[in-house]
Amino acid sequence: MPYVRKAPRADTDRELTSTVLELVWRRQQVSRAEIARHTGRSRSTISEAVARLLDTGLVAEVGSGESRGGRRPILIGFQDEAGVILGVDIGATHVAVILTDLRGRTLAWRERPHPVRSDPKGADALITGLGEVCLHEWNGDRDRLMGIGVAVPSPVDPQSPDVVLDRVLPAWRGHGILDRLKSVFDVPVFVDNDANLGAVAEHWWGKAVGIDDFVYLKVATGVGAGLMIGGEIYRGATGVAGEIGHIAIDPNGPKCVCGNRGCLATFVGTRHLVERATALVPSHPDSALAGTEPDIRIIEDAALAGDELALRVVNEAAVHLGIVVAGVLNLMNPGSVIIGGSLARAGDRLLAPLREAVASRTLVASAAASEIRTSELGKRATALGAATHVLVAALDNPRLFPGVKSA
Repeated sequence: MPYVRKAPRADTDRELTSTVLELVWRRQQVSRAEIARHTGRSRSTISEAVARLLDTGLVAEVGSGESRGGRRPILIGFQDEAGVILGVDIGATHVAVILTDLRGRTLAWRERPHPVRSDPKGADALITGLGEVCLHEWNGDRDRLMGIGVAVPSPVDPQSPDVVLDRVLPAWRGHGILDRLKSVFDVPVFVDNDANLGAVAEHWWGKAVGIDDFVYLKVATGVGAGLMIGGEIYRGATGVAGEIGHIAIDPNGPKCVCGNRGCLATFVGTRHLVERATALVPSHPDSALAGTEPDIRIIEDAALAGDELALRVVNEAAVHLGIVVAGVLNLMNPGSVIIGGSLARAGDRLLAPLREAVASRTLVASAAASEIRTSELGKRATALGAATHVLVAALDNPRLFPGVKSA
């Protein structure tokens, strides 16, 4: 559960409504008097804000609290089931959809492999189809669907969220995401980069709860970073901050999809790891990978079992990753570095050589202040982050969403 920070001064009705709503969400149940103390506003002002929120259905009076000598206060409770959210994870080779309530609990989940890079129309159909399946499985009132969050494996410009980077996904040139989802589901749609939304998931539900400055690294088909600074995602001037996978660590290395050579992604992306494992099989005939067509999951399972070939592949990836992580630590001095994506399953088999590689390349102070860990949110992390993106927007401005326009 996210920790409760001291509320900033809210100077408008909307800001105050948002502040009160988020406080009620975080506390789950709280009295008007406690809200007034937390915000520094008068009880009458808080009562007006609470009255606005009661009209939305997102909060309700849920009973009485403990008395401090007078009348027992009426508690205001957040209604976790007042709405549901769809979170979509569009990967390079898969589509996944999660349905959550307003507490981030999973109500339904579906995932399917798909050649997303080359087939945007097929991906569209799969996204809407899986969304419908999740809503059908939940079997609730569809009017309670508040919004859809979408994670894409591409930088996203906040000014043009429906445009993905041609160089990363050339087949998606001119192909938008928002219009079809809006037309099918008739709710607001929010799009962001997958690593950014992985960071959001960690901040609200994972290893970064209570940490406002950290880096989330998603290591999968590509490599991206979600940079959380002061509790907010840092996107840069045009939304491309965090493209850590395109930092060149070997100018003579393999050619990357971005056009450069020796980018980090060409050494630790899943395709490279599978190719590397395949190339090493002849020199490790006793490996569990011999005689198989390895994929990243098979490699990770073998590494976890102590297979020499698989451990070599993971160790090499850890060293390459450590070069860039060390640079991030020296530059940003984050409170934590969290490794997510498919490679995170390797756990300590990845972390031990990664930490060693980082320690030899960082200032003592920056390394000591940053704990390097793997995510525990699993394969649902990105879709959960996409759904959480919508939740954050709802807490900030509930008037954006159907059925809560009176706030």
